[in-house]
Amino acid sequence: MASNHDHDDVDSWLHGRIDPLSPPPGTFEAIKRRARRRKLRKVVVSAGAAAAIIAAVVAVPRVINLQVEPARQMAGATPATATVNTTGGPGRVEAPTATPAPLPSGNPVPPNFQPTSITAVSAQTMFVIGQAGTPGHCATQYCTSVARTQDDGGTWEGLPAPLTGAPDGATGVGQIRFLDGINGWAFGPELWATHDGGEKWTPIGTHGQRVIDVETVGNRAFAIEATCTGTGPDYATQCVDFTLYSTPATADDWTPLGKTTTNLTGTDGWGSAALVLTGTKGYLLAPDGILYDGSVTATQPWKASGKVPCAVGLSQPDGAPAWAVLGALTPEHLILDCTQSGWIYRSSDSGASWQQAISVPNTNGPAGAVTITTSIAASPAASVILGTDKGIEVLPAGGTWRAAMLNGTAPDKGFSFVGMTTWTSGIALPADATAETVWFTTDGGLTWTPSQVQ
Repeated sequence: MASNHDHDDVDSWLHGRIDPLSPPPGTFEAIKRRARRRKLRKVVVSAGAAAAIIAAVVAVPRVINLQVEPARQMAGATPATATVNTTGGPGRVEAPTATPAPLPSGNPVPPNFQPTSITAVSAQTMFVIGQAGTPGHCATQYCTSVARTQDDGGTWEGLPAPLTGAPDGATGVGQIRFLDGINGWAFGPELWATHDGGEKWTPIGTHGQRVIDVETVGNRAFAIEATCTGTGPDYATQCVDFTLYSTPATADDWTPLGKTTTNLTGTDGWGSAALVLTGTKGYLLAPDGILYDGSVTATQPWKASGKVPCAVGLSQPDGAPAWAVLGALTPEHLILDCTQSGWIYRSSDSGASWQQAISVPNTNGPAGAVTITTSIAASPAASVILGTDKGIEVLPAGGTWRAAMLNGTAPDKGFSFVGMTTWTSGIALPADATAETVWFTTDGGLTWTPSQVQ
């Protein structure tokens, strides 16, 4: 448990010394296909605090154009004919500064919708992806489905989805990112793109690599490509040779950002990496702990800016580093969870130097049970917000750690992701997708209410 002095330090840093940016256009990722009860904690810092979400290793492909007319992936929807050109190969919160215009209404949400990832383009508009319907009785041979809310979880509607299954080794998708409600990507481990709000999804060639994460900001999308051999839903494990890619958001022209961030690897073979974007600057945490940064508006190579104070560790099943997860509050102010030591570190100089900020709460949990931290966010009401395998923990400004109020039955396995879309509004995703809910807060993370995706 952190001391009052620790609270004063982190409150001062989060509130007195930082002038948070207005969230740039982007995506609010919801992370994990599923959270596992493990003693390794992983953290995701919300861009609701200013700029970016943390993501884990990404694998992104060079593009091979295909002409595809995907069928609607919704139970009860009439499939369209899918035509594939066989000559070719196959998020956090960054809400926009302006609220996008309402998009056309979709179809009813298929039954049994189990969201595995969420992306927000405003405090009201979010997209989720997951498995829905009943296997063998979906609109196509696949049950992958997409749904959208345009009223902060009040109602949901069904949309078309990529014609592929759940993550399984080198195939399927389980995560989703949208930049602006129009340009979006479904991934993990395959990559699919839409540039019409999800009406059509096109598969993008990955030349044998796996896509673990995609992040967007401004008018570009970024990702990391890696070679992985993990099987089943653990598609992002056992990865080497990480490369940072980028593309204009309106096109599918993925290209490497230079030699310095190409074929990165750890010192002991398999590794992991993390990608963080702010409104002006991006960060790549390499498997060996080196931090690279560069402009998110240009295509110049990124350069090494420092090294994190702990080992990065191997990838978790969803690609997140096991021992060090990076996030940003502003382009220069970074935050890092070193899970082995149980401490959160901060940097005010783009990662050149780091200071110990505050310890993670409830390391041993009630009755000796280990509490696993899965994500972290920030707001004025609760300077730090943690998603855990037990629930949501908040650290009010000047106070001590306590459980957030949940207006409903807490998910059995806690939350895999929590983040803020504005200073007061935020979303959380249960670790167990069978809960079929997304949770919302409107008071800065102090209380949360579930919304059934139906």
